[in-house]
Amino acid sequence: MEVEANSEQRKMSQRAKGGLITMPFIIANEAFERVASYGLLPNMILYLIQDYHLGVAKGTNILFLWSAATNFLPVVGAFLSDSYLGRFLTIGLGSITSLLGMILLWLTAMIPKTKPPHCDLLTQSCKAPTAAQFILLYSSFALMSIGAGGVRPCSLAFGADQLDKRDNPKNERVLESFFSWYYASAALSVVIALTGIVYIQVHLGWRVGFGVPAILMFFAALLFFLASPFYIKQKASRSLLTGFVQVLVVAYKNRKLAFPPRNTDGWYHYSKDSKLVVPTDRLRFLNKACIIRSPERDINSDGLASNPWSLCTVDQVEELKALIKVIPMWSTGIMMSINTSNSSFPVLQANSMDRHVFSSFQIPAGSYAMFLVIVLFLWVALYDRVILPLASKVRGKRVRLGVKQRMGIGLFLSCLGMVVAAIVENVRRRKAIRQGLLNNPQTLVGMSAMWLVPQYCLYGLAEAFNAIGQTEFYYSEFPKSMSSIAAALFGLGMAVANLLASVILSAVNHLTSRGGKESWVSNNINKGHYDNYYWLLAIMSAINLLYYLVCSYFYGPCVEQGTKVSDEGKSMEGENELSKLSNGARDEVESLKDDEKLSKFKDEVEGLKDEEELSKLRQSPS
Repeated sequence: MEVEANSEQRKMSQRAKGGLITMPFIIANEAFERVASYGLLPNMILYLIQDYHLGVAKGTNILFLWSAATNFLPVVGAFLSDSYLGRFLTIGLGSITSLLGMILLWLTAMIPKTKPPHCDLLTQSCKAPTAAQFILLYSSFALMSIGAGGVRPCSLAFGADQLDKRDNPKNERVLESFFSWYYASAALSVVIALTGIVYIQVHLGWRVGFGVPAILMFFAALLFFLASPFYIKQKASRSLLTGFVQVLVVAYKNRKLAFPPRNTDGWYHYSKDSKLVVPTDRLRFLNKACIIRSPERDINSDGLASNPWSLCTVDQVEELKALIKVIPMWSTGIMMSINTSNSSFPVLQANSMDRHVFSSFQIPAGSYAMFLVIVLFLWVALYDRVILPLASKVRGKRVRLGVKQRMGIGLFLSCLGMVVAAIVENVRRRKAIRQGLLNNPQTLVGMSAMWLVPQYCLYGLAEAFNAIGQTEFYYSEFPKSMSSIAAALFGLGMAVANLLASVILSAVNHLTSRGGKESWVSNNINKGHYDNYYWLLAIMSAINLLYYLVCSYFYGPCVEQGTKVSDEGKSMEGENELSKLSNGARDEVESLKDDEKLSKFKDEVEGLKDEEELSKLRQSPS
């Protein structure tokens, strides 16, 4: 009785915690972290070139590796959170680690001995950074990446933990409101980072420009911990990643076992929510992970596997198969991420061009990326609220682009963006040479930097189509239990893209500088051929688009339409009658895309009272 009372008391305590009171603290933590971290990246190439005397290629490679770590570590953070630490502790440690990294970076601007001395203007000689100076710089980058790996994968889910109360009839509406505020704050944070923080760095110097993000990160950590008594803190549980490894290990252990007949009890399918009893035939070798060798030895009295490293469920096997199936489609998005990760070159281009909008105001070189973000969110709003409703009204029926179509359009627009970037850079370089600036890259070219805006607009549209389409694709193709993996895949693709971008840049720099020639990515932007580098990426993007078409063809149809019909079917009172329909009638349900027809059909199903009327519907051709 005492145990039951303690359990009930814990439940009451959990119910008293969480709620809307925690939202400002969680959203502020994520928003401040994004403003601080995103605000450091755009101008960082200028800091590395001017204060650390690094070349364009080396400085850009360092930023590629930093971005790769920042995009990959959230996957590790999600694993540690799910398996060991829990979301609260992971976010807290991540916030503190990010703060330490930003303080270290700020110290490199504050203390002269932490970086090489200024170049000698008379001899034009510049000292390279020492090993200790490099270690301090790299440590700051590493700490910020580790911190992002703790905050970013857990913040949204931790906020949902505070609001997800199933006994509340308005639960779904509350969660939807939270998600809207969360993504709105994330978008606003990126815009503030690309404008406000970059502007401070340009006009007030690196000391203030690095100090402000450190102060913001301090407030992010402080606000998060201040609300600690009010949080619902879920304990860590088994991670999906661990389950995937278990399937591979057990499948290898059981590789010599024969497959049992499909209609026997030789498959382990214990799960409270799953309807899967036997595994599918695709990737059959993984099915050996769920073969029961000895029921008495392999399964406990409660139905659970006695050793999860010796026996896996059918669900675990099918989850891994679903992940393997989408990998080719996932790989097609890497090239687009390579294109958008080349943020250093547009900053150098903008820095050499006239950035005045009015006679008294000019846009900082690192702020032009805000056009990408603005176009992305403007398009999302117009697409959902204006374009699709208008197109549906004109055609007289519902119009919608499938996820695979949107992903393909995004890849095409990304390729087009690289073509535009190459043309604009070619024009800029020729103007610089005509104006006698070949050996003077610091002097501004008589050309407006607003010529860079079209390529950013195309990148924004490409992200709106492909990135959002990718995320929706993963969520629709994966079972519900894999939602965390769906969220992590896009970031993992960005990490791989950053690494590949570094390899491509190093190869281009090495091959084009042979024999004493000027590298395409020379430190002198007017002597180099950044336009050729863009053309190379454009050609690779075109090849990737063809690769996508092949992967899309062999992948087959998505389950998105089937999922929608299934969700509609769950709301019918006559769900049991619907499950008895013949395959022909099921196909007919899936073909009813018009809402009016679907509504009429639902009424028919709900009105089926006996088997005789159900038989008539099976024989009916429409």
